Amino acid sequence: MNEQGQYGRYREDSKVLAAIGACVDTQVTRLTVRLPKALAEAAVAAWDRDELGDIGEETHEQYALRDRAGDLALIGLAISERGRWEKDEAVVDLDVTCVGAAVRASL
Repeated sequence: MNEQGQYGRYREDSKVLAAIGACVDTQVTRLTVRLPKALAEAAVAAWDRDELGDIGEETHEQYALRDRAGDLALIGLAISERGRWEKDEAVVDLDVTCVGAAVRASL
């Protein structure tokens, strides 16, 4: 099987995945999650942090790390804006994209 054939199928698979995403997006937008205090505080600190300087050219690994740091900061923003504390946990409604990013990072 030539690569062009495989990548043609992958392109079609990507379109189907996007269509599934469009269907799911109308059904589930946020999930309520509970996070231990230390993790919630680290996420808020990531949101509050200012990065100085230009990024410049990045390797794929550097880009992926920065992207994950951005996802963490968005979780911190959500906790700051609409999270609530219950004992030693933060309870917050997170956008499913943030939840998905966190789950993918754990794999």
